[in-house]
Amino acid sequence: MKIWFNRWFTTVSHYIDRIRANEDRRKFIIYGSHPNKDALYLQNCDFAFVEPDVSGHDYIAFCLDFCQTYGIDIFIPRKENVLISKRLAEFEALGVKVLVCPDAELMETMDNKAAAYQVLSNGPQIFSLPDYFVVNTVRDFKKAYTQLKEKGHNVCFKPVVGEGANGFRVIKDEIESINQLFHHGVGYRIPYSYACEILAQQETFPYLMVLEYLEGREYSIDCLASSEELLAAIPRMKGDGRVRELVESMELIELAHRFHQEYRLPYIFNIQVKYNNGVPKLLEINPRMSGGMHVSCLSGINIPYLAIKILLDEKVEPLKPQFGIRASHIEKEMILKIADIS
Repeated sequence: MKIWFNRWFTTVSHYIDRIRANEDRRKFIIYGSHPNKDALYLQNCDFAFVEPDVSGHDYIAFCLDFCQTYGIDIFIPRKENVLISKRLAEFEALGVKVLVCPDAELMETMDNKAAAYQVLSNGPQIFSLPDYFVVNTVRDFKKAYTQLKEKGHNVCFKPVVGEGANGFRVIKDEIESINQLFHHGVGYRIPYSYACEILAQQETFPYLMVLEYLEGREYSIDCLASSEELLAAIPRMKGDGRVRELVESMELIELAHRFHQEYRLPYIFNIQVKYNNGVPKLLEINPRMSGGMHVSCLSGINIPYLAIKILLDEKVEPLKPQFGIRASHIEKEMILKIADIS
């Protein structure tokens, strides 16, 4: 079977390895594409391609043509995955199975942090949410900041639509000490006055969420599911530095089950929470594979391959993740092969 990964982040290379090392010894041919010919995961693909620099419906046209030209059986998208969900029928008409939530409205909601918070606030109370405001003018930004500070919160902000830590900043007006300047990462901190100065450059700017900053441990819960059943929920604690630990937290596993019972998000999704005063508060829900999911696979659960089996309507046996595993990683040099990139 032919599997295509379009533009992904680099750690997708780990997911390709997991799929190839599947317990059924099934053979797959891996296609990969990216606008950058030196994207590292292309080195791990059987066939590699440079994508055109397009987006939106032009990109979907490229995807449909790619699937038809190369006889793709399974498409695992990241770029434009929301729009792909909306046009899923066109891929299905070509005989292509797409590993993306088929509920396009739910997909779009979860991809937008503010919309997700709004839906979750109006539905069954599954998660505790941080205090927050959504703003797109500097005037509203200042108002939100003031109200959160009056509640005794430290304040942070991030884009409504975004990935990872892109655009995330913690507002911190205290002057850094020499020790902090030389020995601590402070790149995500920004003074309030500087944030206002930047945001005032435009009358309106892309929507931001201004939130209480959560001081406790952060957990990422990688989930594997069919539309009927949550098959595995693996809480991954972000420890000090690069340390990650798979933790059997029944509180977090129960949160994942309650979310899935209500919204039935299939295949793979990720829930991120952070504790504050002993309460896990929701950061975001990612309706796709997370960047650190390969660490959760150390539990003995081959999440990407099992998701493919679910996509193909194949039976998945009961799963028992192994917890208590602590892991980290180091960089490793990689000589770029002169690949046959089309």
